[in-house]
Amino acid sequence: MRTSGGHRGSTIDRMNPELHAIAARIRATTAAGTPLRIRGGGTKDFYGEPVDGEVLDTRALAGITSYEPSELVVTAQAGTPLAELEAVLAEKGQCLPFEPPHFATPGSDAGSGGGTVGGMVAAGLSGPARASVGAVRDYVLGATLLNGRGDLLSFGGQVMKNVAGYDVSRVLAGSLGVLGLITEVSLKVLPVPPAEATLRFACGQAEALELLNGWGGRPLPLNASCWVPEAGDGVLYLRLRGAVAAVEAACAHLGGERQGDVRADWDACRDQRLPWFADAPAGRDLWRLSVPQTAPVLALGSEPLVEWHGGQRWYFAAPGEGARLREAARAAGGHATLFRAARHDPAVPRFDALAPPLARIHHALQREFDPAGIFNRGRLYRAETALG
Repeated sequence: MRTSGGHRGSTIDRMNPELHAIAARIRATTAAGTPLRIRGGGTKDFYGEPVDGEVLDTRALAGITSYEPSELVVTAQAGTPLAELEAVLAEKGQCLPFEPPHFATPGSDAGSGGGTVGGMVAAGLSGPARASVGAVRDYVLGATLLNGRGDLLSFGGQVMKNVAGYDVSRVLAGSLGVLGLITEVSLKVLPVPPAEATLRFACGQAEALELLNGWGGRPLPLNASCWVPEAGDGVLYLRLRGAVAAVEAACAHLGGERQGDVRADWDACRDQRLPWFADAPAGRDLWRLSVPQTAPVLALGSEPLVEWHGGQRWYFAAPGEGARLREAARAAGGHATLFRAARHDPAVPRFDALAPPLARIHHALQREFDPAGIFNRGRLYRAETALG
């Protein structure tokens, strides 16, 4: 099994009929300069800059191609439904620890799935446990993609080991498809923890942050947290996961009000279906502020929903308030993303600008993998600056 960061070849002989057809289409659109919009389940169409182009549907590339429960490794094609992969893992008592959001397919019921494995990696979004277990990129062992020339390239492998050279398989996490069409990924999975408990604490935001910072320095099986403003000050929910003895000892030590089975509530938090999200003020944008967990309460005039032990803070803001949120995030040592826009405003970028040295690296990678800039043109970088 390959562990190098280099690609394992670009031969078309390894392609199945679906890949042959897609590769031929990519070569034709590259020659014509026609942009392609990569789409799986469509659950994250809202994320990133709006893009135009012919839809390149990945759902024909579906199926789990390899699963070794004893090795904690699974390989799946990009169009495989995320819910299907998680169901297969659950049968063996395993999971994707970073809890990728499912969101909902447009036009479907709010609780339905629809996201795909390729979209999960391309979006790079993680759920409530991210601060404790790591992000999507930390679990990507290898990936195969079609570049802008229609070549099939493979990177990484099926074991967790330091790579030689540039670790492209992990760079794909969060790339929003601008480097190429992900066709298959290998992921590290983990056993479902033997014990879980959720504690409830009535407290304000400042007290919640203080508690979380204090607990973070102790040997506690912390897994996820969510503070929500409610009548009065607010409520902090703390999820513990780990060995039975560790979880029970932590519950006895921390106090709080132990909850029953609230897995559905954590799923709702993951997929932004909690009342705080559902009761969004009309015409407001949803912003995600990523800041150090030790950052204090930000004086922004509204109460956020706080996750990741203080590191992720969600705000609703009126159009035109983005600059103020970004300034507050930078002052705290983080950055702000316009996650869901009530309406498109071309004057407000979805993502913070990259530092010039990092931007040069991003643009150089994009030129190498997609010289004609046909994939998701302008979704991660605005169209006028996509290739630097």
